[in-house]
Amino acid sequence: MSRPKVPLAKEMPSGFSLVDAFTQLCERPGCLWLDSSSPTRHLDPGSPPLGRYSFLTSDPIQTIQLDVDDDNPWPSLHELYDSLPANFDPELPPFQGGIAGLWGYESATWLEKIDTPSPDLLTIPAISVGLYDWTLATDHVKQTTWLICQGEFVADWKTRCDLAHRRFDTVMSLLAPIMQTGERNPSNKARVHRLQENTPSSREVNRSPENLIHPANAKLSEPNAALQQHPTRAGEIRSNFASGDFSKSVQEIIELICKGESFQVNLAQRLTVEANCSSPELYLRLREVNSAPFSVYYHQQNFQIASSSPEGFLQVRGRQVETRPIKGTVPRIGEQNVDRKLAEHLIASEKDRAENIMIVDLLRNDLSKACEDESVVVTKLCGLEIYEHVQHLVSVVQGTLRHDTSASKLLEECFPGGSVTGAPKIEAMKTIARLEPNRRGAYCGSIGYLGVGSQADFNILIRTVTASAGYWQFPVGGGITARSEPEAEEAETWSKAEGMMRAVRKADH
Repeated sequence: MSRPKVPLAKEMPSGFSLVDAFTQLCERPGCLWLDSSSPTRHLDPGSPPLGRYSFLTSDPIQTIQLDVDDDNPWPSLHELYDSLPANFDPELPPFQGGIAGLWGYESATWLEKIDTPSPDLLTIPAISVGLYDWTLATDHVKQTTWLICQGEFVADWKTRCDLAHRRFDTVMSLLAPIMQTGERNPSNKARVHRLQENTPSSREVNRSPENLIHPANAKLSEPNAALQQHPTRAGEIRSNFASGDFSKSVQEIIELICKGESFQVNLAQRLTVEANCSSPELYLRLREVNSAPFSVYYHQQNFQIASSSPEGFLQVRGRQVETRPIKGTVPRIGEQNVDRKLAEHLIASEKDRAENIMIVDLLRNDLSKACEDESVVVTKLCGLEIYEHVQHLVSVVQGTLRHDTSASKLLEECFPGGSVTGAPKIEAMKTIARLEPNRRGAYCGSIGYLGVGSQADFNILIRTVTASAGYWQFPVGGGITARSEPEAEEAETWSKAEGMMRAVRKADH
């Protein structure tokens, strides 16, 4: 008699959509959608497409939420990751269970002695991750979706197989409403209507608090009314910088760079607006108007993250590592001739190329801390990638992970991504903490997974909305160099915010 197989994997019916599954699972505890919602267009037609896989999961068997004043969780995360069994099926999509969720920007304060500024308007934990034993995994190339169940990673094989089958039955029961309707590929409007009619509010969902290691709910949910929010040219949207102060801070950074204290510093302003629909509705609209290959939705009781990020941070496939820094941005108008001229200007820009190359050097250094000697190489330098509303210069750095380390330790060595800090990294982070009025929270952190079988994938949380206590916030920033012009840098932040502002305003209609 053959031994039962774990992970348990069942192919879903033809036409099954993670978008439809999301409407059923979006307010389940710890719902996480790693959503490759858009292919990327490259200047080089030979470049491989991004975003082959998407993953949807919820109801983790364990959750960790900690803030900067709590004990350092990184060592415990390494131990948890190292304890995961090596049950990995190479014929299936790469995330087949493991540790996944949010590593906020302030997760770095456990790694380096850096002051944190005042709490954000919407204070969320510095880290919020779960241990997931199942996932719905879509391969967009093969156009197939699998339900993969690991059985809670218990040691006893028979028990684990039983738990895997039990989890399969539970998930299928949650998906029953969309499986029974026979409706395939409904419109986005129909999906939003389904959310409004059938999805319970956050207050009505059972959160299984017994599995929450640090349920600091009170301090994670209430906005700080004392924080001043400044009017902007966008009317209903407020900034944490008063008029003109962002440009003044850019000028201060330029002066620091000229003194030799830094080469580049990323500076961001945080925009805030009152929420006018549910977080799942906002995300469906965000992916409709500003889709991106590293998009995510993450649901917790007191906050939600909706991101249409174009930037990948770290990807691990076995021992192979890749990072994809973005530096250099111009708008995309939608008129072919104009967009082509803007792209040509971006490619020829000495300032933008210098900014990109500096971050490439920083990331080469970060990868070398965990990769084999001389394996770290730049496979693409300053290539053009085109998104819904902007065009970016993107580089690719690859390496081979050493056998005496792991994907979780690689994440620690490289966190946060250098493209959203500056160089040298620690000095840039100190400048950010001094000049930005509030903590970044999710912004410029990462959402992703440390999966079984030495598989990992993380984005950089830019183009990201954090929802909590009736507000949405979405910081926007850019890298400042000696060649920067303060007013132009502030204008670039508004170009980057355009897609999110369209989603925010469309929610009104």
